[in-house]
Amino acid sequence: MADTTKSENLEEKLYNRADKVNFMGLTNDAEEFLRMTGFTDSGKSSNASTYERRYVDEKSSRKDVTGYSTEIAYGFDRYTNNKIHEKIAEIHDLEKVGETAPIVTVDFNNKNTDGSYEAKKRIYSILPDSDGDGTDAYQYSGTFGANGDIITGRATVTSDGKKCTFVADENNTPNESAG
Repeated sequence: MADTTKSENLEEKLYNRADKVNFMGLTNDAEEFLRMTGFTDSGKSSNASTYERRYVDEKSSRKDVTGYSTEIAYGFDRYTNNKIHEKIAEIHDLEKVGETAPIVTVDFNNKNTDGSYEAKKRIYSILPDSDGDGTDAYQYSGTFGANGDIITGRATVTSDGKKCTFVADENNTPNESAG
């Protein structure tokens, strides 16, 4: 039996991890974003904040999401001649504080008719954790902590897949989309 099913004449396809790719700008006002290569970890945690209460006339409690503290865990094998690795390594090595960077997450499963892809952009604080792990490659790890709202839009990726540009949707409003 095949591992796909048909729904409304469209065949379902498994999302491959490599189909959601992060690109980073080297400055907060960057217009061009570089593909984040060499990363061994890039898992996102929503860290939902909740309001929980139990009413006296009900047997169970209720919970509502009131906010998010989104983080992307990162880990990478340090490569030479990689501008993103250089930026993050410098923050680790010099113990810099207050460092942020824009990250655009491109969804290669959602291509638009103009050749662009659905994407989300957000400014993240760079939060170093450790470096020097690993016996074969020098590794860095930490988290990118959300430092602003998500901006939805479209990314146009270069033919070699190494860079992208981002155009925000016109209808973006703060906290309009979460995730």
